[in-house]
Amino acid sequence: MKRLSILGSTGSIGRNTLAVVARFPERFTVVALAAKSNLRLLCEQIALFKPELAVVHNQHLAGELRKMLSESSRARVLCGTEGYCEAASLQSVDMVVTAVVGAAGLVPTLAAIDAGKDVALANKETLVVAGEIVMQNAAARNVRILPVDSEHSAIFQCLAGSRPEDLSKILLTASGGPFLNRPKEEFAGITPESALRHPNWQMGPKITVDSATLMNKGLEVIEAKWLFGVTLAQIEVVVHPQSIVHSMVAFRDGSVMAQMGVPDMKGAIAYALSFPARLPLAQPVPDFTNGMALTFQKPDLEKFPCLSLAFRAGESGGTLPAVMNAANEVAVQAFLNGRVAFTRIPQVIRAVMEMHTVIDKPDLTALLEADRWARAAAEERIDAL
Repeated sequence: MKRLSILGSTGSIGRNTLAVVARFPERFTVVALAAKSNLRLLCEQIALFKPELAVVHNQHLAGELRKMLSESSRARVLCGTEGYCEAASLQSVDMVVTAVVGAAGLVPTLAAIDAGKDVALANKETLVVAGEIVMQNAAARNVRILPVDSEHSAIFQCLAGSRPEDLSKILLTASGGPFLNRPKEEFAGITPESALRHPNWQMGPKITVDSATLMNKGLEVIEAKWLFGVTLAQIEVVVHPQSIVHSMVAFRDGSVMAQMGVPDMKGAIAYALSFPARLPLAQPVPDFTNGMALTFQKPDLEKFPCLSLAFRAGESGGTLPAVMNAANEVAVQAFLNGRVAFTRIPQVIRAVMEMHTVIDKPDLTALLEADRWARAAAEERIDAL
């Protein structure tokens, strides 16, 4: 029986994780659930999975949750970063699923590693902001970081049994998002509603917008660098609109391995939870006999400059990836709130990156300060626009 703490339980990954848990009650039990502010759904999850700890964003929400929970609930209620860190480091937990959105996942993930917990990582920003620190800490504590993103899970599976020196290149696939075939001249009229209509995946609003700008793929490039110990030059982004090939690995003898499946996150989640076993999910296999075409193309960096900005941040290193990520989080939220146009997202990110003086080899304090500075700088830039 594997005992889980799920950080971000009410989001898309969290809900899918609990769906897997519910299907295999003999394999998994939930010790802690952490969410931000969706109290109604969190209450339902607490009633169903009966965790010993529940965490929400702030003190006010914690008070509201305590009122909403039935008298029969045994869950303690905590809040804030301290609460998230406690959920990540409980002695009774075997694995922490980090599925919160944005850089907020970093400190709890480090707390889980510090406590010697394996981490099923669905929060790419953790490695974007502090990849070197996270991976060094994990190695020192003999903690496994198991990828949950479908692309990184695919790479992880393709690399199984191979020698590191045989790896030539990672081919990271991208759907291209909802605007792959829309002319650049029409981007100014893109609304939040249209950006949130992803053609293949059901995801939360932030990651869906990131997919529309291709920033999500840029974040995944940096994540892959740290997860698999490769250089950025060894990572190529390939647009694959059908989202059947989740990613590929090329080896030095010219052979290429691909991992394929229907676009459903439960497969990658289940593999991370049960590794090295595979669970009988009864997922449908793609029908390769019905005329399905699998196509691939280069990303258009002129239409989607966020991908170039991510490569630039990754190549620079230091505090620049943290700054880029923070500016993106602020700009995406401003777009969703109707404060800036879709085309302003990369403009805000670029402006904040150009304002920043990069610190090489930063410690965690410097990274968190860079994150804080970049958020303030992005807000100022948006106000100026």
